[in-house]
Amino acid sequence: MAQQEPEAESFRDRLGIVSTEGKRNWVYPRQPQGRLYRARTAVSFLLLAVLLGTPFIRWNGHPLMLFDITERRFIVFGQMFGPHDFLIFALAMITTIVFIFLFTVVFGRLFCGWICPQTVFLEMVFRRLDYWIEGNPKEQRRLNESPWTGEKLLKKGFKHAVGFLIAFVIANTLLAWVIGTEKLFAIMTDPPRQHLTGLIALLAFSAGFHWIFMWFREQACILVCPYGRLQGVMLDRNSIVIAYDHVRGEPRGKIRKGETRTDGDCIDCELCVDVCPTGIDIRNGTQLECVNCTACIDACDGVMDSIRKPRGLIRWDSIEGIERKVRSLLTPRSIGYTVVLALLLATLSYLIITRTEVDVTLLRTPGMFFQEQPDDQVSNLYDLKLLNKTFDELPVGIRIADGLGTATLLGGTLVARPQEPAEAKVMVMLPRERISRMSMPIRLEVTSEDRVIASVETAFLGPVKKRESAP
Repeated sequence: MAQQEPEAESFRDRLGIVSTEGKRNWVYPRQPQGRLYRARTAVSFLLLAVLLGTPFIRWNGHPLMLFDITERRFIVFGQMFGPHDFLIFALAMITTIVFIFLFTVVFGRLFCGWICPQTVFLEMVFRRLDYWIEGNPKEQRRLNESPWTGEKLLKKGFKHAVGFLIAFVIANTLLAWVIGTEKLFAIMTDPPRQHLTGLIALLAFSAGFHWIFMWFREQACILVCPYGRLQGVMLDRNSIVIAYDHVRGEPRGKIRKGETRTDGDCIDCELCVDVCPTGIDIRNGTQLECVNCTACIDACDGVMDSIRKPRGLIRWDSIEGIERKVRSLLTPRSIGYTVVLALLLATLSYLIITRTEVDVTLLRTPGMFFQEQPDDQVSNLYDLKLLNKTFDELPVGIRIADGLGTATLLGGTLVARPQEPAEAKVMVMLPRERISRMSMPIRLEVTSEDRVIASVETAFLGPVKKRESAP
């Protein structure tokens, strides 16, 4: 960006939401209008539909998505995961973080303005509640600064009641993501005294949610969220952000009817400031408070249309794109993140594709050699360990793949419970004449209701055949 005088940079020494007296400056943004706001509304409603509707979707009789932390059960797109899948979870988390880094390096804080739950709930739910009940920003400010009257009490009471109801519905929906809709409906139909602790916790969460979106609001993005501070490290001059084209817009000047403009395209109407949900002036450059919501783009495009100037005075662009008209997404940093992300995605995909329903380990019992059995049979004893990753109980059987001999589960039938390990002893018997060498490879098949669920190769120990003496 062009060099600015130190006085012009003084805005970076203070927060726009804090006055010089140290008090909070409340932000009353004007409701945006335009193509990007309509697109963001569609994306937000889609995300809200996913949040509110997914817990009720079932696949093969089970939730499509479930994150049961208490019982360590996680269902993702109908697939069950548990503590035994820690490597997949860890790799998925690392992949997500690297993706966020790459996305920020290339596109700035677009995630914050379009996808982040804080922005979606605040701008698409609770701010709309303000517009509906209290009116436009001027009316909201006037109401807040006026003395308490019956009208103010009624509006504020109604707004907070509706806000808390929304928070309570969202809290129950989030609970359904954790415990499932069946348990949630059971709790809702039971007498409250049977789940008093849970009800208190749910009401406390709802109150906290209500407080964040009805009072704390944009301060969560500016003061609490670390992402805004991280972007200062990850962004460079080639990163795509919401940017004001100072080359085209400066010097600013008011437009007068019948006058030919010789200044820049910015007419200093400050509509971009009026619609900003964090109360900043995007014309000052990239700032920590900017969440890339694109409201200023819609406002500025509308003004450019009215004064018959090209759109894009405020747009998605990089500093290099504005100053040198060069836009390059392929920088050493973005290429490095892309390579790392591709490797992580490939590894994660391989682990998920090769993931089996059952993990089986079959090892010969330590300290045991082969045993001589009647009818010229030889036996080996093995330890079978099995982990059932499915939703259902599995009755387990075992057999030798090529029919050389017999395999028997000692102790009767073995049933593996869902997401739990199971152990058993296995006796494998082969006729002496079928044993070709002291350590002979064999393959055992683990079955469930005549269906092979795993195949394991192991070694069978037996006596060495005596060589026949020469005549």
